[in-house]
Amino acid sequence: MLNKRTRFLCCIMLMATTTVSVVAGDTLASIANGPHRSKEHKARNAARHPAETLAFFGIKPSMKVIEIHPGDQGWYTEVLAPYLQKEGTYIAMSHPRDSDNKWVQQGHKTFDTKLASNPIYNKVRLAAIRDAKAEGVALGSADMVLTFRNVHNFITHDRNPDGMFSMFYDLLKPGGILGVVQHRDTEKTATGPLGERGYLTEKVVIALAEKAGFKLVAKSEINANPKDTKDHPYGVWTLPPTLSHKNKSADPAKWRAIGESDRMTLKFIKPDKGS
Repeated sequence: MLNKRTRFLCCIMLMATTTVSVVAGDTLASIANGPHRSKEHKARNAARHPAETLAFFGIKPSMKVIEIHPGDQGWYTEVLAPYLQKEGTYIAMSHPRDSDNKWVQQGHKTFDTKLASNPIYNKVRLAAIRDAKAEGVALGSADMVLTFRNVHNFITHDRNPDGMFSMFYDLLKPGGILGVVQHRDTEKTATGPLGERGYLTEKVVIALAEKAGFKLVAKSEINANPKDTKDHPYGVWTLPPTLSHKNKSADPAKWRAIGESDRMTLKFIKPDKGS
């Protein structure tokens, strides 16, 4: 007969195995709607289209994939980690762990809590970006680099967008894919300092990638939102999910009716040698 401690450990192991099997190896769509995700996160699938977006980029379960700045909530981590858990590698690359910025420190704590919350995240690898240089992952080893709604931050916060795109290029194998989703501006609506409103034109993003050596191979309208007029008082943060309004009397229903921002979805390739 098993003693209490052994029975407890067996139960924990069974629970862990069951949790992993719920999503590991499943399709992108089933993982995106899996029981490990909160209702709030799954509700955003309608605006972010994770399964369709990742399929467009050409992701495969055996790939080594690096996500740049997954955020403290790890929204895409919830899809990528279980999808790549069995055959591939998922690397979350963000600010250095030794940063003295309190927001960065808190973000790491929140992200670590998520990783510890479910065995589907047990194989997540962590890496850092320091001064637009990669730490903790070999250059030329990745099959895919992904960045979602971050390019404006490379301009306004990192102040080195060229360095960031060069790092992406160096991380990838020849033939590797860079997938970019970014809040989309137009030549007509673009105002103010570049990236300050969260929006960028496709022309700006494509130029950054091509300057680093990438070749644009495809665009998609998966994440387009024609309701987004892009003239909001607080840029993209006026819209869901942030709904940032200094005027407390502002009616959020107007902005919820628009939905999340209009977004470009761009697929680049690092050319093979000699191509």
